Amino acid sequence: MDFQSKNGHRSKSPSPDLEEGIAPGVLRGVHQRELEGTEKSSASSPKPDVVYIEWEQGDPRNPANYSYVRKWVITLTAAGMTGLSAAAASTYALGYPSMIKDLNCTQFQATLGLSLYPLGFGVVPLFTAALSEEFGRQPLYLFSTLIFLLTHLGIALSKNIQSVLIFRFIAGAAGSTGATMVGGTVADIWSPKERGVPMSIFAMAAIGATGLGPAGAGWIEMDHKLEWRWIQWIHLIVTAVYFAIMPFAMKETRSTVLLTRVARKMRRKTGDPRWRARAEDERGSLSHLIYISCTRPLRLLLTEPVVASFSLWISFAWGILYALIESVSPAFKQLHHFNQGETGTAFLTLFIGSVLGYITNLYQERIYQKRFPFKHQEARLYAACFSAILFPVAVFIYAWTSFENVHWMGMAIGITLFIWALFAMYLSVFTYLADCYGPYASSALAGQSLCRNVFGTIFPLFTTQMYDRLGFPRSSTLFACIAILMAPIPFVLFRWGPQIRSHSKFAKHVPAFGS
Repeated sequence: MDFQSKNGHRSKSPSPDLEEGIAPGVLRGVHQRELEGTEKSSASSPKPDVVYIEWEQGDPRNPANYSYVRKWVITLTAAGMTGLSAAAASTYALGYPSMIKDLNCTQFQATLGLSLYPLGFGVVPLFTAALSEEFGRQPLYLFSTLIFLLTHLGIALSKNIQSVLIFRFIAGAAGSTGATMVGGTVADIWSPKERGVPMSIFAMAAIGATGLGPAGAGWIEMDHKLEWRWIQWIHLIVTAVYFAIMPFAMKETRSTVLLTRVARKMRRKTGDPRWRARAEDERGSLSHLIYISCTRPLRLLLTEPVVASFSLWISFAWGILYALIESVSPAFKQLHHFNQGETGTAFLTLFIGSVLGYITNLYQERIYQKRFPFKHQEARLYAACFSAILFPVAVFIYAWTSFENVHWMGMAIGITLFIWALFAMYLSVFTYLADCYGPYASSALAGQSLCRNVFGTIFPLFTTQMYDRLGFPRSSTLFACIAILMAPIPFVLFRWGPQIRSHSKFAKHVPAFGS
């Protein structure tokens, strides 16, 4: 352990630490040079007679120095929670038929359970993400997984639809840790140049698991001895196994929290109050952290053209994803007479599309390394431009193959291409906003996450009615036409991004840097 007095000329700045605790999926340390620069330029100077504790070079307790095996165990464990929460989002919809019959509720009431899940995903992290500053990542993973587990128990035992809806919202709130914390966990332990593959695995879990879950849930729903309650029981069993493994696999990765624990231990051991971690002085109060995490994302979302445009684009696509979850069952049943099990299997197209997106991201990373010296942050947008074209094409294919006399593979291809585009968009939005906003990236990403999940909440509420009134082809065509109107967004940013950012009080001072 290295010790440095407050006369060491390294001043404090609360902003980077506040920001880092906010982000849903933001990469801590992606902008380490910017953060360090912010610290050095801060006006407040350290108080005398306080000794700061720092990591020594190569200290094995520093998360950045964890072994390669431990890093991958932590990464896969964190991504596992992402996959569980993503699967729970979509498997619920496969239990509609028996749930409606068993609880004597309407289709709309059952659909509310699908909508309330992303609402919990979007809103609650604004309040809870700051807790990682105070308590660390590991306790949040453990507590969230336990609550997530108990919500499945509550849903499985529910006697009315109102109880189901309450537990679904809480499940989304608890499951949101699998989205808001994983990016930060990856950034805690992997260097910037190593994060491409771990983040792609995170995205695979977030989107691919949305398709894997229903593939089994459809067949469970078909069995009259199992039905919708057993979809929840199986989720409960899998989550319980995951929860039992987590304390051994998931270690604390938040360096500032670990240093704070060491400082507290030193104070107790020596009785000397001078031993401190920098985070104890640089970090604001918990109430201030929560205030920042709630207000700054909204400010960026409403005042920054880059954040607003990209958030609107990915949010619309995310809304279509939830509309797709809602509409796949009636579409394949009515047009191609699929049973519930076969309908669930059709969701495997979401996983296949994610695999294609993963491969595309490997090419995007290569292009980024080559083109960064010329395009800077905009080198992140090649895959985004590709997906801007693929997105409406995919939805048009889904729309124009939604006829009884067209083979069901046409619709499956449309879904696969849409998920391919969504995957590329998802990673592009994360990486581009992180690059553009430096120490404010957390708030930028929190803003787009809120917007994205609000769209995911709203779209299922009108999907069934829209498809009933307009039919499958015209409804999907309407979505595709809106996607065309939004297609120029990444191209505009690719061409004029630097000029747009130069007028931003948040982004204009963030220099270009490599990964």
